[in-house]
Amino acid sequence: MKKQLICLGLLLAAAAGAQAQAWPSKPVTLLVPFPPGGSTDMIARSLAPKLQEKLGGTFLVENKAGAGGTIGATAAKRAAPDGYTIFVSSLGPFVIGPHLIKGVAYDPLKDFDYITVAVQAPNVLAVPANSPHKSLADVLAFHKANPGKMSFASAGNGTSDHLTAELFWQQTNTSGLHIPYKGGAPAMSDLLGGQVDATFMNINTGLPNIKSGKLRALAITSSKRSPLLPEVPTMEESGLKGVTVYSWQAFAAPKGLPADIKAKLHEALVAGLNDPAVKPKLLELGFEVVGNTPEQFTAFQATEFARWKKVIEVGKITAD
Repeated sequence: MKKQLICLGLLLAAAAGAQAQAWPSKPVTLLVPFPPGGSTDMIARSLAPKLQEKLGGTFLVENKAGAGGTIGATAAKRAAPDGYTIFVSSLGPFVIGPHLIKGVAYDPLKDFDYITVAVQAPNVLAVPANSPHKSLADVLAFHKANPGKMSFASAGNGTSDHLTAELFWQQTNTSGLHIPYKGGAPAMSDLLGGQVDATFMNINTGLPNIKSGKLRALAITSSKRSPLLPEVPTMEESGLKGVTVYSWQAFAAPKGLPADIKAKLHEALVAGLNDPAVKPKLLELGFEVVGNTPEQFTAFQATEFARWKKVIEVGKITAD
């Protein structure tokens, strides 16, 4: 009898272990810290069905917006590290928000397990079609002759377009006039109307108006020319180093994610990003597929965190 009980106990333990390893055995939440419809949300929704195909189970996108993405990041940090909450975010909550918003309830360097940077997209220095500025050299010459006079629109304080402009001014030892808007749409409207002189907009945002001739692209912040705008030189080609900038979307998890689940997720995400039904659509929108390793993402995160911390501190930038 005792022997039978021991055998039964071993069988139950084995069954429990097998059940614990059967991930995912319930729906997985892809937590996006922004409203539906933006780039990050689109990346999460593009990859959710591919994760289901590769891993089985159900992958659901949940939007938890607010405070520049830091509310969603805090919720992700507090979730159980069991593979059932995956944080899908742009660079904001990872490397910008913690420097701008006082008292964020997470440490982006310590509270997450980094899985992969999924995609990245450069910014484009753009001016209205009737602008007198035809090149980056024209913009620099104007800046040096008229400090603080050329206006740059952004979607708000601390956004990628704002910080790229700040980095540009710091690297060229010049100054411009930052005009923050409440979102990208009003910034674009005033740029097209000529109420502001320029912007460093994300390629995804600017592409339609650049292609239609309503905006003139002067330089791109990528390390090499974009196949979508092959005629537009990079900042470095135009003689300016140190302003290679990308916005990016990435996948992470609450700290403590089991190594086997991390490996499965990483493999499935890279496969999804390179899927023939997904990759061409991403490239058309201006995204470059990255799909780096957890180790590469961890190192990249630390570098980006330090870089934007310096830009924000030197520029005395606040979230207000």
